[in-house]
Amino acid sequence: MPKIVAFVPMKLNNDRLPSKNTLPLAGIPMCEYVLKTLLKTENIDETYVYCSDEKIKEYIPNDIKYLRRGKHLDLSSTPILEVCQSFIKDVDADIYLLTHTTAPFLTRQSFEAGLNAVVKDCYDSAFAVKKLQAFMWQNGIPLNFSQDNVPRTQDLTPYYEETCGFYIWKREVMLDTGRRCGKSPYLVEVSDIEAIDINTRSDFEFADIVMRALKETI
Repeated sequence: MPKIVAFVPMKLNNDRLPSKNTLPLAGIPMCEYVLKTLLKTENIDETYVYCSDEKIKEYIPNDIKYLRRGKHLDLSSTPILEVCQSFIKDVDADIYLLTHTTAPFLTRQSFEAGLNAVVKDCYDSAFAVKKLQAFMWQNGIPLNFSQDNVPRTQDLTPYYEETCGFYIWKREVMLDTGRRCGKSPYLVEVSDIEAIDINTRSDFEFADIVMRALKETI
């Protein structure tokens, strides 16, 4: 069985939504949601929080490891690929799973679907997507339909949008290409709720309403 490592990059100096990783979402620090989901996910050998500030340890469950990263990775201009490349230099594994606290609705089933595709099938990577089956336009031109013969919505050619919720890749993908998506990626279709991504105050307020509503139904 290949060694599988999950990691969650975090910083405490976010520009668009200050302290977003630890904001109380429905009364719980936002980072707890994805970390606890990772702990429930099968076949993950180790899970790390990758952060330059040790204060984040206050919010990390006991079974999550902390790895300090360089402060130069905290710049708003730092590409996520640079963060990923730095992490895999520090932690050896066969397969990596990158996810974010800003995707608190992701489920273990989605993580496991992506991992199974990479471990057991012929895919070298996987990532979360949201299916878009709607009338799509670009530069004033229809992309997936003809105005002379407008189809039913369910008959439209679907598009798939990366949610940025998680990415899974074999080590050689990053080493050989510098990317988190290989030549044969598996697209893990997630629900509209799982696809929620929190980057702004309005995103957070919406997610808080959804999370509270979900908890009331349990």
